[in-house]
Amino acid sequence: MIPVLVCGAAGRMGRTVVAAVAQDEDTTLAGAVDTHQIGEDAAVLAGFGESGIRIQNDLEMALRISGAQVAVDFSTPGAVRHNIEIMLRCGVAPVVGTTGLVEDDLKQIDKDARAAKVPVFIAPNFAIGAVLMMRFAAECSTLFDSAEIIEYHHDRKLDAPSGTAFKTALVMSEARGTHFERIGGDAEEDGSAAPGARGGAMGGIPIHSVRLPGFLAHQEVIFGMAGQTLTIRHDTITRECYMPGVLRAVKAVQKLEGLTYGLEHIL
Repeated sequence: MIPVLVCGAAGRMGRTVVAAVAQDEDTTLAGAVDTHQIGEDAAVLAGFGESGIRIQNDLEMALRISGAQVAVDFSTPGAVRHNIEIMLRCGVAPVVGTTGLVEDDLKQIDKDARAAKVPVFIAPNFAIGAVLMMRFAAECSTLFDSAEIIEYHHDRKLDAPSGTAFKTALVMSEARGTHFERIGGDAEEDGSAAPGARGGAMGGIPIHSVRLPGFLAHQEVIFGMAGQTLTIRHDTITRECYMPGVLRAVKAVQKLEGLTYGLEHIL
């Protein structure tokens, strides 16, 4: 049994992780941390019986007294870097689903993980279907010269673009080996009636972020060439779709080295 602490345990994703960890035969809930619902039983908040694991608001103390070997973080973009630093200091392997990290963050986290000799696993998306979407998009990138990404999320998502869109653009650019042809000019082109209407750009790929009530997490990668388009789309229907990937990462992370970025590396 792998003892696991959940950071962000009172949030919607955190509660789903608590339930998955507590009910999996290879993991056990060892601790729970959040800035809300302090003192509440984490399992009760997640929708099932009492576990005796109360939500605390001091991550370092919770890590040291819980005996956790792995800490799953679904907190906030503003807190995740500091949380990882604390986990590494405590010798607990982080499994991170919080988005908002950029390339410089990832490079520093890899450096810190190797110095601490504690592995870190980060995935912008733990859904297996989303990983396949990225893989198909990378393959198409060698054949199409132009592409755009549209990602749709609920109105409470704090970062834009999403970590999934960031990762998708990254793997597409790596597969292509050069920038895509950006159609219609730059996002801040002079004379535009609405600067930014063409989206932000990564590797020549415009990325459009939609934030509206009614969405959960969805992404389209659209490729175009003369006379045809190809659309690859992934839809998240419920948060439970992430749990097989999260549990797989929890069970794999301690065998890794440095930073591992992306679920595809352990599938």
